[in-house]
Amino acid sequence: MKASLNSINQITNAFFTLFSFIILISLSSCQGQGLKKKDESKNNSTIQKDTAMKLNKLTPAEEYVILQKGTDRPYTGEYTDHFKKGTYVCRQCNAPLYNSDSKFHSDCGWPSFDDEILGSVKKTVDADGDRTEITCERCGGHLGHVFYGEGMTEKNTRFCVNSTSMIFIAEGDSEKPVVNKAIFAGGCFWGVEYYFQHALGVISTTVGYIGGSTSNPTYKEVCSRNTGHYEAIEITFDPAKTTYEALAKLFFEIHDPTQADGQGNDRGAQYLSVVFYQDDTQKSTAEKLITILKGKGYKVATKLIKASTFWPAEEYHQDYYEKEGGTPYCHKKVERF
Repeated sequence: MKASLNSINQITNAFFTLFSFIILISLSSCQGQGLKKKDESKNNSTIQKDTAMKLNKLTPAEEYVILQKGTDRPYTGEYTDHFKKGTYVCRQCNAPLYNSDSKFHSDCGWPSFDDEILGSVKKTVDADGDRTEITCERCGGHLGHVFYGEGMTEKNTRFCVNSTSMIFIAEGDSEKPVVNKAIFAGGCFWGVEYYFQHALGVISTTVGYIGGSTSNPTYKEVCSRNTGHYEAIEITFDPAKTTYEALAKLFFEIHDPTQADGQGNDRGAQYLSVVFYQDDTQKSTAEKLITILKGKGYKVATKLIKASTFWPAEEYHQDYYEKEGGTPYCHKKVERF
């Protein structure tokens, strides 16, 4: 009987030993599977991150239109009357949107197309419940609105698109043109624009308002001095032909950076001297130039302010001296560097 009990105990111990070994193997296997899944998840996450859509950096004015669904002022966009051969791509993600062959003149104040590149544009009911909003299918950036039944072309469709939402690539060019922006305030923007329009490397200029609290301010509102805006100019330039520093030097030479209450006879906050920098590089460049001027004895009153939304001024303010003739009475170029 005792021998029998010993045999039973031996068998039982062997069974439990075997059972424990099986459990241990199972746990190890489960942990291994868990680690494998965790590693796979980590790898998938890395792949997703690495292949994420790369978006272009936007200026405050571009963010207002593309991200906040704002609108260019009519007849102020650089592509409104632009009819060169090529392709219009999304300013935020470079996705092709419209071919130049589909562009037509609608006299509505914005670029118009009667067809899209297949699959490039998403159409949804606008927040107002009436119009149809169009956005970039790839990145979701706001483009404008689409209208039907107007009879302007055979396709009976008008894609009304903000110039700010697009970049034009001329036929034969394979890459997005590289352009930069600069914003300066130096008194009456008519005179400031005159000098920058004749500067090397400048692609386009727009006069407008910046720095205030009111959206889409009018000239009358700015002149009331209740909005906090400055008269300013937004410059689009080709960095292959000029530099931000060269433009900033010109800025300091076409107005009086030592006048603290305006420019010439134009007195008041809207006429103050300001560099609205886009990034730290522009800020440090302006600081360097101010240091040079102070070293030459100039008591520089120019402010440095981070750029906010730039609002284009009314059409009659744009290209004022080019349309009216003559030269600025309130600005003149003085060598300071």
